[in-house]
Amino acid sequence: MCPETGRARLSYRRAEEIFEENTRLLANPLASPEDIEDLDGWTLHRLRHSALTHDAEGGTSTPMLLARSRVRSLERYARPGVDSVARHVAERDPAARRRNR
Repeated sequence: MCPETGRARLSYRRAEEIFEENTRLLANPLASPEDIEDLDGWTLHRLRHSALTHDAEGGTSTPMLLARSRVRSLERYARPGVDSVARHVAERDPAARRRNR
């Protein structure tokens, strides 16, 4: 029970069901609404993974990512995309910094 509202809290399992059901068409943009029962939506785990990945790509520090993820290994979350790695390298290139002066 929520101490402030007195209402029952949503379990993780039920939240996952609701999220998955309501993202079926988003996760399958080419599907028709008639096929919704046969589709798979996104999961809360995928949502969490995406958030941590975007934070890592955005430069969030490793200690902060560790604190937010509560996992020992960030390898599964901190997989920056090609564009993010290229931007990171370009921003730290000493030759480029000298040319921009």
